[in-house]
Amino acid sequence: MEHPGFFERAGPKRLSEIAQATGAELTDNSKSDQQIEDIRPLAEAGPNDLAFLDNRKYLGQLSGTAAGACLVLPMFEDRVPQGCTPLITKTPYHGFALALTLLYPQALTPVIARTGTDVPAIDSTANLEDGVELEPGVIIGPQAQIGKGTKIGAGAVIGARVHIGRHSYIGAQTTIAYALVGDHVIIHTGVRVGQDGFGFAMGPKGHLKVPQIGRVIIQDRVEIGANTTIDRGALNDTVIGEGTKIDNLVQIGHNVKLGRHCVIVGQTGISGSAELGDFVVMGGQSGTVGHIKIGTGAQIAGSSHVKNDVTPGARMGGTPARPLRQWAREIALLTKLAKTKIKS
Repeated sequence: MEHPGFFERAGPKRLSEIAQATGAELTDNSKSDQQIEDIRPLAEAGPNDLAFLDNRKYLGQLSGTAAGACLVLPMFEDRVPQGCTPLITKTPYHGFALALTLLYPQALTPVIARTGTDVPAIDSTANLEDGVELEPGVIIGPQAQIGKGTKIGAGAVIGARVHIGRHSYIGAQTTIAYALVGDHVIIHTGVRVGQDGFGFAMGPKGHLKVPQIGRVIIQDRVEIGANTTIDRGALNDTVIGEGTKIDNLVQIGHNVKLGRHCVIVGQTGISGSAELGDFVVMGGQSGTVGHIKIGTGAQIAGSSHVKNDVTPGARMGGTPARPLRQWAREIALLTKLAKTKIKS
């Protein structure tokens, strides 16, 4: 039996609606009322589906697609096969995301379950606005505040005085303490927010624990992947800037400051008191030492490790991280040297 899927489609939608939602140009107005039921990859799409092309390496699939319509760059309009209506846009991937939002609005936040017998444990001093949804086993501590429309998954623990904004989602088995969380935030399952930072005064007779009395500030529209950990500040706050997207299994140390709209890919580690500007990208398994600054728009390659400040817009790679071109030249020279050594 075919699985019914986990998300309900809001379609069908007229092609003119999709063009408006994605900001794409529908050059053939006779196709305005064409019905689109779903979004599929180029190779799998049928006559009632929308596809997209953002990477030229899939041009071969474009020529053979059976999709009813396709989001494409202007330069590829002539490559769209007969029977497929082109939607012209300079940003096909963004258009794809907007089209998915139109056809699958529920997919923006995980579905909350409504079964079970274990009632939530809510402290009498906590304040929950109207429309908060709680799964079984949720614990909400004293003086916590939860905004309207927020959903909290099974077994999540919201600590004392934690504030969570409106229309956010807190995944199952997540723990949030010593934190202020904004609106429209998505925190996936198993995330740990607000635990002690790793602070010890080391000495020959042992290591003295340093109390961590700061907070975690998570601004609006942040998304945090499963099993990520974010330590609270020692004195100052740990801050996650508006719109930043954090992958699964990321470690963020105490007093870290992430700017707006950063992208932090899985298994990255950011040491205490590091500061990242806006729109910084850190590739998978990359890392930083503490107390450094990475400038706005900088990009750190996967498996690279930064030990010094990085200027805005720089592209860095390697361990220790250095400018990407220098790193690439070094690798090329080592490869050439190795081949020469083998021949000799």
